[in-house]
Order: sequence, then structure tokens, then C-alpha cells
Amino acid sequence: METKKTVAAASKKWEVVIFTLGNEAFAINVNKTREILRWTGCRPVPTTTPAFVGITTVRETTLPLIDLRIFLGIKSPIPMNQTKVMIVEFNDIKLGFLVDGVERIRQVNADDLDASRMRGVSLKWVLYIVRKDARNILLLDYEAIIQETAPAVAKHMFDQSKLNAFHKIVGHVEDFHILVADDSPLLRQQTCDVLKQSGFSSVYPVKDGMEARELLLGKGENFDLVISDIEMPMLDGVSLVEDMRKDARTNDMPVILFSSIMVKDVLDRAEQLRIIHVLKPDIYKLVEEVTSLYKEFRKRRAF
Repeated sequence: METKKTVAAASKKWEVVIFTLGNEAFAINVNKTREILRWTGCRPVPTTTPAFVGITTVRETTLPLIDLRIFLGIKSPIPMNQTKVMIVEFNDIKLGFLVDGVERIRQVNADDLDASRMRGVSLKWVLYIVRKDARNILLLDYEAIIQETAPAVAKHMFDQSKLNAFHKIVGHVEDFHILVADDSPLLRQQTCDVLKQSGFSSVYPVKDGMEARELLLGKGENFDLVISDIEMPMLDGVSLVEDMRKDARTNDMPVILFSSIMVKDVLDRAEQLRIIHVLKPDIYKLVEEVTSLYKEFRKRRAF
């Protein structure tokens, strides 16, 4: 019993890197952080957003550099040549965030997160406030920031001709009910929009794993597919599916984890739970998997 409690508690914790911009403290998941470098220098790139300051080369790999201070409108006394470069990776997208300084790695519990006191800097891009060290540490919506500052990524994600091609395959689908759980408001809405543009009209969004669990297991709502992020407070995506697999109503329900996390132990858990894993931001792979599951759904209905 104690072991089960320990495992359950661990599933609600993750490690974050704390860094600073001006007088503000921020956090990013350690699994998305590859290394911290001193200022590398950069080569400017024309016709980009102001926060996209240029590109650099790290070990023969060319990386875009995004100055989070410029993006968030934070004034900093730290000159450019004294900044730190956080090399981060979201699926196959690797880039550098320019920050004032990097403090340390801390463990965060779901109970440390607060979405009720959203005030301060650029709230559009803040998912949660992390209460640590008697201060508020901001957890940003990094995937959304990358889309905003790197137009090529957004273009890659939302090619209307590709979405129209999926729509021709599936037609207008009303009888396949999809639940989408993601704590990023922008990515949650984009996922729903892409699915609807691809023909799947019955899509219901929720803001986290706990809300999804309440609908599925508490209220017993009927869905044919669950699409969930992994990294969410209160109840992460893998733990959500673990609860689903224990209930006869949802034991066989198809689940797709749509996440930028590629950690082996998490993916191993997902495989054991019969979960399909699609890496963000490959939205076309997601729609492809949904289309495949819908075809299986129609075959079962035919018998």
C-alpha cells in the first residue's frame, strides 16, 4: 500500500530548471532542457520577429535564438554578452532561449501550482504560478511562444491543404466523440481546430487531466477517443490513462498522448498502457492516427 502511494505521489511531481529574466523567476521542465551555455554570439536573420535575435551554431548544429526578455517585455540590466543560452528541445525542434541567469533544478509538486493569481508579466504566456522559496515562479507556455516567434513552425503545423486532404478521406464525422486534454489554452484550441478542419466535428476540450478524469470516470461521459498532453498539473496524462485502464468503462478506450516529452521511462509506461504516442508539434501525424482509429471504429460498428 505504501509503495502504491509513493508511486502515485511521484506521478504528480517533475523537475524544473529555475531561471531569471530581470526581477522575475521562471521555470521550464528539465526534460526539455538540453544544456546551459554562456553567450554564444549570433548571426542576425532578416524579416523575423524582434525576439528572434538570430541564429548560432552549437557543435555543428544551427539553432535559432529567442530572447525571452524581449518577447515578454522585461527590462534587464544584463548586457547581451553576459546572458546565458538555454538549449531546449521540443520534439525535433531545438533552439536557444536567452535568459539573464540560471539558478538550479527544483522538484515541483502539483500542489505548488496556482492558476488563480495570474498577475504580473505577459499573462497571455503564463500557464501557472509555482509557489517556491516565498516567491512566485512563472511556468510559461513555451510551445506557444515558439509558434509566435518562429513562423516557420506555425506554418509547418497548419498547412490547410494537408488538413483538407484528411477531410476528403473521412468526410464530415459526427459520431466519433473525441476528448482533448491539454493545459495550454493555445495548443488545446489549435488541436481542436485542426481536428474539426480535418472532418471530426465532435471534439470536447478540457484544461487538464483531472477534468478529463471527472468526465470519464466521475460522470461516465461517453467518448470514443482521448487525446491528452503528458505534462499537466493535478493529474498528468499517463496517470490519467492508468486510472482509465482500471475502470471497465474505459479500459479499452483508445488514447493518444500528444506531447513534446520523449523521456524513456514515461514512454515505456505509455506502451504498457496501450497508448499511442505522437510528438508535438507533428499535428499531421496526430490527425493520421485519429483517422486510423476512426476507420477501426467504423469497422466495429459494421459488425
